[in-house]
Amino acid sequence: MGYIGSHTAVSLMNENFEVVIFDNLSNSNIDVLDKIKSITNKKPKFVEGDIRDEKKLLDLFSEHKFLSVIHFAGLKAVSESVQKPLEYFDVNVVGSINLLRVMDLFNVRTFVYSSSATIYGNPNYLPLDESHDLGSLNPYGTSKLNVEYFLKDLADSSRGKRNPWRIACLRYFNPIGAHKSALIGEKPNGIPNNLMPYICQVAEGIREELLVYGNDYETIDGTGVRDYIHVMDLSEGHISAINFLKEHIGYYAFNLGTGKGYSVLEVLRMFELVSGRKIPYRFVERRIGDADACYANVEFAKNHLNWSSKRNLREMCQSSWNYIKNEK
Repeated sequence: MGYIGSHTAVSLMNENFEVVIFDNLSNSNIDVLDKIKSITNKKPKFVEGDIRDEKKLLDLFSEHKFLSVIHFAGLKAVSESVQKPLEYFDVNVVGSINLLRVMDLFNVRTFVYSSSATIYGNPNYLPLDESHDLGSLNPYGTSKLNVEYFLKDLADSSRGKRNPWRIACLRYFNPIGAHKSALIGEKPNGIPNNLMPYICQVAEGIREELLVYGNDYETIDGTGVRDYIHVMDLSEGHISAINFLKEHIGYYAFNLGTGKGYSVLEVLRMFELVSGRKIPYRFVERRIGDADACYANVEFAKNHLNWSSKRNLREMCQSSWNYIKNEK
């Protein structure tokens, strides 16, 4: 029920999937359920709980008959992970294994995993395709990579068995934007770790300036370049993955991005253009673990999932700004 999960719930429900949300509300709000209902005219079922709580999961799977699971639950801030590696491994790795153990017990073996482009480390070449060497520059990336390795082993172990595992790891690039209704969007608790919500808070006057981490990268303007994807494009990718797994067993990894990189300053200027707000910023030192540039080769997802992004950077920034204005 967090940022990506809430948008994916909307996309799923609009395609007539029955959705049950399991969330500990550590970085989300319960009122999102009513907003989802306002958009879809249906309210998803909700159970409060933590994926590390095996009893809660056993109760959840006993009460509901699931056909598939999309796993969004996890910690995701690169800089925070450097400071709290134990917490990141506990939630992201131990929590994932706990969830998979319960799924296996109930013979629910269709699984879509929220992975990350962070697992490519510092790119050897661009754009990044799924066969690029895997590695990590930070504990967050390491936690995601370890889960992917485990998922591949799990899928391989079930080949030839009745009801084998069907697993899609979706390697997200950088989701931004909001639903066109402006009812749901990205609103993290505390100080944002991602670029767009930080820009939005500066635009609102909550923060005085945007801190830009580094201006000496080997990029067009010295700031880090990332592949930003509209959250609704990303959410629709999950439906494509679910449909793909109906026909395919085993483990698969897909990049979900646009195939184009934008620098921090390019995103900032586009946001200024659509919002009419000036965003003051200040350069500070690089963060540990940040790569110069990272953007996707999206051909594999296009060819196998029959999916590609549709919305551009202007739409991403405009929808983010519309959401922030609507939240006031």
